[in-house]
Order: sequence, then C-alpha cells, then structure tokens
Amino acid sequence: MKQRFRLRRRQDFDRVMRSQRFFAGQAIVALARSNPDGRWRVGVTVSRQLRGAVRRNHLRRRLREAARASLLPGEPQAGEHDPAYDVVLIGRPAALDLPFSALQEETARVRARLRAGQP
Repeated sequence: MKQRFRLRRRQDFDRVMRSQRFFAGQAIVALARSNPDGRWRVGVTVSRQLRGAVRRNHLRRRLREAARASLLPGEPQAGEHDPAYDVVLIGRPAALDLPFSALQEETARVRARLRAGQP
C-alpha cells in the first residue's frame, strides 16, 4: 500500500479510535472517521495478544493487502462523489485461519457500510 494511503502517526490512530463508527466482523474490527482532505487512509494494527511477532506481521501484511484491494477506492466515475475516511483495521486471531478472499470480503463490507452512511 502506498504511503499516502496509510495512517502513520499515533495522533491519527488515536483520532480514529475515538470515533463512533465501527464494524465488527469475524476477522477484523474496523473504526472509521471522515477525512476532510478527501483521501482515504488506512491504518492496520494487531494486538500483542496474538503471540509471536512473525504471526502478527504476517497478519498485518494480509490486512494491508486486503485493504488495498477492496477498501481503498479505485478511480472515481464521472459525477460520482465518494466521501473519504480514515480507517483503522484491528486484526483478530481468527484472521490468521481465514482465506485471503474472506478478508477481502470483510474489508469490502466495511467500505459498503461506510458508503451507505451506516454507523
């Protein structure tokens, strides 16, 4: 995922974590906050309760790729205005056992809920 699409600073993560918009799925918990800059940005975190740095990093890479593939917007269509969000994805231990397509489906559901304006 390109750097311009990532949440990098602690302050940005904290701002999103205080938001009221969330999605809880089998593999991820997503928190979102509208972004006035008009850009989608994604941050990924995994709890240290998931033992082993290798496993945590593997899950982070899978979540980043799933977000890049199905959460971040493509090229906008003519006349289409898509509101932008800062999103934090929190990986759950169940995400390690799910196939990648299931992770993509969950991130796509997060995007669908945000576009529909559901809290």
